[in-house]
Amino acid sequence: MLRNRLISMFVLIPITISVVFLLSIIQFSIIVSIICLISAWEWGKIMNFPIYIHRTWICIIFGLLCTMVTIITFQNYLCFSNWHVFWYIFSGIIIMWWILAFILILSYPASAVFWRRSNILRFFFGILTILPFFWGILTLHQFHHINDNITGKWCLLYIITLVWINDSSAYVIGKTLGKHKLLKTISPKKTWEGFIGGVLISIGIAWLFITHIPINIINPSIMFVCSTIAIIASIIGDLTESMFKRESGIKDSGNLIPGHGGILDRIDSLVAAVPIFTCLILLSHF
Repeated sequence: MLRNRLISMFVLIPITISVVFLLSIIQFSIIVSIICLISAWEWGKIMNFPIYIHRTWICIIFGLLCTMVTIITFQNYLCFSNWHVFWYIFSGIIIMWWILAFILILSYPASAVFWRRSNILRFFFGILTILPFFWGILTLHQFHHINDNITGKWCLLYIITLVWINDSSAYVIGKTLGKHKLLKTISPKKTWEGFIGGVLISIGIAWLFITHIPINIINPSIMFVCSTIAIIASIIGDLTESMFKRESGIKDSGNLIPGHGGILDRIDSLVAAVPIFTCLILLSHF
């Protein structure tokens, strides 16, 4: 299991760097759209939709929503100042969803009474999970200042790497030192030792990066706070997907990535960390 995880990571890292820095914005948006559409297809499995036509409709709806978000983002990424109300509302919805997800996690399995039999609610939860992730990646990728077109790309690679480090550190420490279960009803293999170790290591790396490679248009203190909150959010994202999978009685959302399962299993931490990080960075500039 660990061997497959390491092999997948070493393959995914150079691919991720190439996609973030070498592709045009159109090519980049197409790749991210494909990732989100596959995630939407896998969300249909979480909803226990065995019939392919149902999952196809989910993908069509997500595709239309992603297209709409792409048009809005491309038209306005250079003029956030003219869209304060829009960004505040959208950021508020994203933050409120992950606060709600955190409450659902803490109160599970009692909280499942309200949504386990409602495909509409679970589909809505899928939209709130995947669509902001799509928006966050596109927006952060295009975040830059005058005469600077790579700040957002570095920020995107930074937060992706930070989340992966947190995931891997928590996994290794939990495997070797873990004794106390974090949330047994949702993810029996996760431990407090892995949680604390992963957070401390990723926060330490964030501090080293920010102090030695500062980003000129972002205050280092703000960057550190945003990074810390995003790391915590990544854990909530991971546990949220685990909660939905446990309720649906499945282990993995798919089997595309050896050692990780499906695409949704690989980005479950990023679906919360990326939009939260993007929201906080944008709000700090308004």
